[in-house]
Amino acid sequence: MARPELVKNITREQKVSRLSPENEVVLKTTKEIVVKFIEMGRCSPASFDEVFKQVFRTIKETVTTEE
Repeated sequence: MARPELVKNITREQKVSRLSPENEVVLKTTKEIVVKFIEMGRCSPASFDEVFKQVFRTIKETVTTEE
């Protein structure tokens, strides 16, 4: 387990920068799509977890699929 004194010294920017550029784009794209689903009423708080995972997985598979 991480030592608390080390965890406190990590800034938010450092945590975000741990993502690869590809994962960062996938995460941002997923967020935008899920936000649109929420705005249209196609995603509720009860289904958010499942919808987010499905959208993320679909985008990730699409981006990483080799031609």
